[in-house]
Amino acid sequence: MGMTVVEKILARAAGLPSVQVGDVVEPKVDLAMSHENAALVINQFQEVFAGTGLAPKVWDPSRIAIIFDHRVPAESPKTATNQKKIREFVAANGISKFHDIRGDRGGICHQILPEYGYVRPGFVVVGTDSHTTSHGALGAFSFGIGATEMASAWSLGIAVNIEVPATIKVVVTGEFPPFVGPKDLILHLIGRLTAQGANYKVLEFHGETIRRMSTSGRIAICNMSVEAGATSGIVPGDEETVRYLREEAGVTEAIPCVTADADAAYVQTVEIDVSTLAPQIACPHMVDNVKPIEQVQGTKVQQIVIGSCTNGRLDDLAIAADTLRGKKVAEGTRMLVFPASTRIFAQALDKGYVLDLMKAGAVVMNSGCGPCLGVHEGALGDHEVALSTTNRNFKGRMGNPTGDVYLCSPAVAAASALTGVITDPRKGA
Repeated sequence: MGMTVVEKILARAAGLPSVQVGDVVEPKVDLAMSHENAALVINQFQEVFAGTGLAPKVWDPSRIAIIFDHRVPAESPKTATNQKKIREFVAANGISKFHDIRGDRGGICHQILPEYGYVRPGFVVVGTDSHTTSHGALGAFSFGIGATEMASAWSLGIAVNIEVPATIKVVVTGEFPPFVGPKDLILHLIGRLTAQGANYKVLEFHGETIRRMSTSGRIAICNMSVEAGATSGIVPGDEETVRYLREEAGVTEAIPCVTADADAAYVQTVEIDVSTLAPQIACPHMVDNVKPIEQVQGTKVQQIVIGSCTNGRLDDLAIAADTLRGKKVAEGTRMLVFPASTRIFAQALDKGYVLDLMKAGAVVMNSGCGPCLGVHEGALGDHEVALSTTNRNFKGRMGNPTGDVYLCSPAVAAASALTGVITDPRKGA
């Protein structure tokens, strides 16, 4: 029996000729990522060495990435002190893949890793963030772990007690209609599978639509695979993967890709034809509470958010700028835009997108996770409604448990900013 992409990756990383679903392996880690929660990992890491007489040193500083993104710049003395602690640890251990709060190389962790070429096809990537699934867009097996597991990875260079997951094959065909794209696809899939439908499984994406999809779109669908319960989402490496890593990430060495065997076994196959797909909305307070836009259009919103690790890339900002250029955000509606990285911010500046958005009335913010996380910037007032391109709409997600968060694509968010209500972008076409 052949192997899926993830089974091949795990077999290689565990030094085995093959693996099958249910096997427990301890694969070597190619990249271990944390953000500000590295402060907690450091505590666990130091406990590993307590009483041994050994100095706490990481196994390979070149394979650890730490990115400040959740609370940047620091919003409190506690956060600032934790960030100081991490800086000292980074310096002491010679960790070069460190992205501090800077205007030249900052950004959200799930954008920084692909943008700088830290992730490659076939890698095992672990991160102390649930949306580490994003990096499956580049053909890696990438998944979230806790602080204790990360401390083990920092110490030993392996991921401990990993059960080989079953894989769901998702075959996507057809051309996206105007104003419909990857975000609508993944919302539709989550709605079909439900929030538990892919628990402890991998979503492996195939089909002509995926092959034509940009890396930006692939990141969006892999990012939100976790919202269906998936351990990871993955797009097998292909020509687009190599193009992105060469042309946009500056990778010069060989980029071998991993593909599934023709006789690989899948627990389920889901087929989606996007040619008839409408814009999708995830309604409060669950990501799988997905409805076509026709069922919720006209809902009044007080805050529009465009950005995040899901939809904060240059093509997302272009959609928003094209929609708002020469127009105004509706009175009584505030619009927040935060690019996924400072590099994307600079590109958007060069192309005039930032000025277009600001002239329309949007507030363009620094790159970070603040509004999505709800602990730093962009919190909702009591009983307010937000329409957002982010990835979660749980109760209290934007900082207020009385607020409602709807999730959508950049096209829907931008069209709705002009009207102050959830608006179908196809109506103005």
